[in-house]
Parts: sequence; C-alpha cells; structure tokens
Amino acid sequence: MTRVFRQMATVLIGLLALVLAACSPTATEPQDRQLVVGTSVAPNSMDPTTSAAAAIPEALLYNVYETLLKIDGEGKYQPLLASEWSVSSDGLIYTFNLRPQAQFASGTKVTADAVIASIQRIIDDDSVLPILKTAMAPLASMRAVDDDTVQFTLSTPSQNWLFDMSQRAGIIFDPDHLDQLATTPAGSGPFVFSNWTEGDSVTLVRNDNYWGTPTKLAGVTFKSYSDPNAMNAAMLAGQLDIVSNVAAPQALDQFQTADFNVLEGSTTGEVVLGFNHQNEVLKDLRVRQAINYAIDRPALLDAVWAGKGELIGSMVPPTDPWFEDLSQRYPYDPDKARELLAETGLGQISLRLRVPTLPYAPGAASYIASQLGAVGIQVTVDELEFPATWVDQVMYQGNYDMTIVAHVEARDIGNFADPTYYWHYDNPEFQQLIAAADKTMTEDEQVTLMKQAARILSDDAAADFLWLMPNLIVTKADVTGVDSNRTSLSFDMTGVNAPAA
Repeated sequence: MTRVFRQMATVLIGLLALVLAACSPTATEPQDRQLVVGTSVAPNSMDPTTSAAAAIPEALLYNVYETLLKIDGEGKYQPLLASEWSVSSDGLIYTFNLRPQAQFASGTKVTADAVIASIQRIIDDDSVLPILKTAMAPLASMRAVDDDTVQFTLSTPSQNWLFDMSQRAGIIFDPDHLDQLATTPAGSGPFVFSNWTEGDSVTLVRNDNYWGTPTKLAGVTFKSYSDPNAMNAAMLAGQLDIVSNVAAPQALDQFQTADFNVLEGSTTGEVVLGFNHQNEVLKDLRVRQAINYAIDRPALLDAVWAGKGELIGSMVPPTDPWFEDLSQRYPYDPDKARELLAETGLGQISLRLRVPTLPYAPGAASYIASQLGAVGIQVTVDELEFPATWVDQVMYQGNYDMTIVAHVEARDIGNFADPTYYWHYDNPEFQQLIAAADKTMTEDEQVTLMKQAARILSDDAAADFLWLMPNLIVTKADVTGVDSNRTSLSFDMTGVNAPAA
C-alpha cells in the first residue's frame, strides 16, 4: 500500500471547497427525497465482519459505517474519522488524529478507546472473517494517546495494513452496540440504519445528528433484484432512481435517453474461472494452461457481457499501481490446448463447473463448457443459489472442480497466497513475493515485487482471469454526485444529491 504523503496545497484546496460549499444555500440543504438503488445481490446479514457477502458493505460502508480514512473514486486515501495521520520512519508506528467532533449516531463520541475496541473485536472475536483477522495480523499493539489520538504499532512494516484500515477491517463500530451488529448496524456515518427486509431491501435514513457534512438526501433504500431484466424494467418504470451496476449490459442502450444518465467506470471485480487445486487433474499445469488457451475471452465477453469490461490476465485491475496488461499471455489457441492435453496422457477429462446464480455466471459457464468440450474436456455445469448454497458448497466445503465468480474485494491478489482459501493454490514463490512486497519501505519496491507476483499467477495458470467487471451505473437525469468508479466495496451515497420529488 502506498504510504500517505498528503500535500499541503491539496488540503488547502479541499478546505476552500468545503468553505465555499457551506456558503452556498443549496449545496448542503437537505432534501426530502428517499432514493431507491437497485442492486444485484441481497445481503444475508447486516454485519460486514462476520459475513463475506459483498452486499453488506455495498450498502453500509461509508454510508452508515465509517473508517479512519477512506478510498475515493480514484483509489486515493482521504481523511474520514481521522483528520490526519502519520507514520514513523521505520514504518512501524501509525498515529491517527481523530476529529474531535466525530460521534456515533447514538450521540456517543468517537474516541481512541472506541477505535481500539472495534479493531480488538476483529482480532478476538472467533466469528469474524479470517480474511479480516489476517488484515490485522501485522498489528502488535494499540494505544490511546488521548481521547482524540490513537496509535498503532506494527510488528513488521506492512504496505497492506493502512489500505485494510480503509476497508471493512477498519470499520469503527459504536462500542455500546457490538452485540447487535448482525441485525442493527450502529456507526457514525451520515446515514443510519432503518430497516432490513431479508432477501429484498435495506433502508437507511438521514442521520440528523451527523458530525460532518450532512447528506442531502432523506435516505436511501438498496433494493435487490435476482433478475437483471426485472431491475432494468423497474428503472424504466420509474421505480428506481439508480441502478448500482447494470447486470444486463445488453440492454444498456434503452437508457440512452434524456431521462437517464449512464456512467461507465472501473471496478475491482475480477471475474475469475477458479480452479480447485486439490483436484488431481487440475494440479497438472498443462491442464490449467490448456483451459486458458481453449477459451476465447474476447468472444466470451462479447457474448455474455455485451463487450463491456476489460481483459486483464491476472488478479490485478488497472486502478492498482502494479497493473500491467497480461491479457495476451494465453491467446485463444484451441490447437495448443489439445496439444497440451495430449501431453498429459490423461485421456478423457471430466470436470464439474459449479457457478452461482449471478447474472454473468450461468451464461459464461455455458459458453466455457462448449469451448472446453471442443478440445476434449467434458464439463458438467451446476447452478448454485447465491450466496448461501454457493458459499457453503464451493467456498467452505470445496465441493467443486471449477467455478466462476467476480471477486470484488479491492487488492485481493493476496488471496492466492493463502493455501487454505477455497482455490487451495499453493505456490511458495508467489507467497514469498506477496509477503516481501507487503514489507517493503517504498512504493517502487512494492510495485516491482507485485508485478512479479502477478506474472507468476498468469504464467502458472493459477486461474483463468476472464475479464474485469465494468462499473455500469444508470441514474435518473436529476440525480448527481454518483462516482463512476468503484474502488472499494462501498456504493458511496454520501455525496449524492437529487432535488425533492
């Protein structure tokens, strides 16, 4: 992660913009409009630390829950609960200065002790996701210097730790409500939780006691649709104000009218054809390479996602500092695929492709099964209800050979360094590079090592990196302030505005 060097000029410009906005009678005047945002996946809990469902931080991160610092649409750090922070010359001690006016929706002040309680819960609570515990593994100690100053000491330098503090691992919860997070979120953001109808919607309302610049909206409802065409129809019928990410991009042209704004940006969502490396057949590099050669990724993208998105070639989106275009490492070459398979001497290969019932996955699975069949790999496709069945069968039980899912966590290439993760990819050289890159003292050193790691994933055919999800957003014409890029799991509504209905 890049160490934060914020220039004084940037800070002064930002402060001037805030002052000018505060002087405008319309810039911060609240509006009595509850926006409805269409989403593709429903959350299965309200606790973003105990459930891996991306739908939870999509609705809650930055909106209800805040972190000490946040990631903006350009992938840059911005102050949030902390007004500023510093790091010692040895890269071990991080000091955050909290905003003295910051408070939770309950009215309780956000203190250094509250910050420590949230991070300590990540470390101590057995129900917290292992990936979040791993994020806090470099942390040796925490200290409240005073109410408004908190200091973290790491056991080893970590470029990743600061970034993780801007994501769900770094959420600061109201310490008086830690036993209710699965059903009743309690944070410090400009929105407060109102209602969760499981499988349908999450409703937030304006936090009238928000410590910072208030939201201009009365609230926001995140409504989920399992059918992308139904979501598009709801938008056309005026039942939605925003489609958070168009899940049927073939229908995007119908929104090219004066009634709508169409935004196209980038995400961190790599659509991955994942391999179970515990499968004896898939342990053979030649088989994995053959699969990569057998799939025409440009044609797949055209057929399944209307050509929207970007080919990548490894687990790195263009917004990461170590991105390089590896999309041509395995050009479409079915003859090469057949040659590699013949070298293995394995004869007929049969694999189960178990995919979630998400808009992109079944269509991609059908296309891929056909192309693999053409080179001699028989594929059986199973569609699993998402999230519950897919998470249980694929992620937890490892009951699959191949799967397709978009991994939307930012900077998640490190998951391949964990042999216990559901891919069970175990490459010591890759693991050493990821670990060394995290401990570097400069960004240039980190970028060099991370590029090497990304190339290993590609050359080793650790997966087939199909494409990078685009950020395709549709809003009503009068809705403004939606960022076109998604650089974190949050669908950040804090800067969105719309006139009263």
